[in-house]
Amino acid sequence: MARIRIGIGGWTFPPWRDNFYPRRLRQADELSYASQHVSSIEINGTFYRMQSPESFRRWAEETPNGFVFSVKAHRLTTHRKKLAESAPSIARFLDSGLLELGEKLGPILWQFAPAKKFDPEDFEAFLALLPQKAGSQKLRHVVEVRHESFCDAGFVALARRYKVAVCLALSDKYPLIADVTSDFIYARLQMSQADEAKGYPEKELDRWAGYAKLWSAGKANDDLPLLAKAPVAKAKGRDCFIYFIGSAKERNPAAAMALMTRLK
Repeated sequence: MARIRIGIGGWTFPPWRDNFYPRRLRQADELSYASQHVSSIEINGTFYRMQSPESFRRWAEETPNGFVFSVKAHRLTTHRKKLAESAPSIARFLDSGLLELGEKLGPILWQFAPAKKFDPEDFEAFLALLPQKAGSQKLRHVVEVRHESFCDAGFVALARRYKVAVCLALSDKYPLIADVTSDFIYARLQMSQADEAKGYPEKELDRWAGYAKLWSAGKANDDLPLLAKAPVAKAKGRDCFIYFIGSAKERNPAAAMALMTRLK
């Protein structure tokens, strides 16, 4: 059955020690605590530096059964000029230890720089380099693009051809591409507000709960703008990963928990 996972970006953020983590909670226990209140966490530190296999193994041990991490790929790959030349850096990242997460390894997020423009030939070469499996473990890939030139039906067609999800980014800086291109949905909601106790107005949380239910039922969204024709409904549904990221970060755990409550 399709699963809906709601989460946050990272787990180490000082303001969370005032309004999310209990007073006097040891910093070493923050991941364990967070993983009991959300169902997924996007690991962002991997974007800036390689982590050790021991770290991935420890994170898996500190989280409950059924919990899932998504992992942001290192920028060494996504911020290069020629993506077609990224095979060595892709292999280096995949071999860095993230497979130690085992069943707790969710999607791998490949995030591109805002200035990176859509070059169909080069981008297809990159997608072709992403392996579908590592050993016996299936890999799921998602790309987050941030330049308006990707608002192109040709980009959606490429993502579908290689079964890679396109990140639905709710942002006031980057384009929103809501086309379904894979067997799972990956959304990053980046517009939380400091003056909202739950990060977002109640109606906005209701709206995203509705989308999550629609996607998990295998249907395409019916009121977000699409670049291409919506795919046919998927009988088994689609797994959904929705993260509250950035903006008023101090509100993101509350937003995630509020959305989870609506989906119970």
